[in-house]
Amino acid sequence: MTAEPTHTCYEGHTVPNFQFYLEHSGEHEAMLQCVQNVLPGEFTRIGAGKSSLDVLGVGSGGGEMDVHMLSLLQSAFPAVPITADIVEGSSKLTDNFKALVAKTANLQKIPFNWHIMHSGDYEKQVKAKGDMKKFDFIHMIQMIYYVDNLGETIKFYQSLLKKNGRLMIIIEAGNSGWDILWKTFANELHQCNDAIKEYRSSNEVIACLKNQGLKYDEHPVPNSFDIIECFNPSSETGQRLLNFMTAQENFHESFTPEIRASMLDLLRDKCSTEKDGKVFFNSDLKCFLVHG
Repeated sequence: MTAEPTHTCYEGHTVPNFQFYLEHSGEHEAMLQCVQNVLPGEFTRIGAGKSSLDVLGVGSGGGEMDVHMLSLLQSAFPAVPITADIVEGSSKLTDNFKALVAKTANLQKIPFNWHIMHSGDYEKQVKAKGDMKKFDFIHMIQMIYYVDNLGETIKFYQSLLKKNGRLMIIIEAGNSGWDILWKTFANELHQCNDAIKEYRSSNEVIACLKNQGLKYDEHPVPNSFDIIECFNPSSETGQRLLNFMTAQENFHESFTPEIRASMLDLLRDKCSTEKDGKVFFNSDLKCFLVHG
């Protein structure tokens, strides 16, 4: 009897909400800026003297970040063959990724291996086969909320690194607006969403890395975006942002009026900064590069 596949957050209505959020939050632009600043030097060091380079993306979503990182790696080592393994639980987002690859000319030479499954299922599959492919660069961007055991997940993927390899983890910063919202209303938000195993921020990642004695570098990824529309109950933009930020299909129907009011107060007072009639939600992230 086969095990039930693990559900991910990004199926059904959540995919358009996620895309809508990305368009309004500037999150990918902030991460791309970090990647552009940090990875060229890292890639030069990781790839020095190698005759091939192997990359693993875990929870890659629609592939926007992957395509950029693979292009950076390719430009650093134009004559070196690169392979890309992609682990992503959402078939819809994987289709988006494949379409993006199809229209990115410089990636046509890279063979992609698609693993449409949750990262935990990939881990089980690799361990069952006993044939662990090793990688020069592994990245886990905004996905560690969906794993059962953070420490074991980091330990497993770090073990897949080749010598001098790097595991990149990008996650919301501790004490950011996300951290405050999801930890203040942990019970209410988790009751309505079983895909997110546990809300985690950079604080939990640091604790795991230190506990395992792993060497790592840390880079801030500053970001904020205007959520003023969230306080207008008739705004479709505000509704869709709140749906995504609370991982609900319908924010206004998912909570009691008292809980909704408390969440909105928290968003304005503790998670954001007001300036020039706008309310800027603190969406800072952290980027970790864990050494192989």
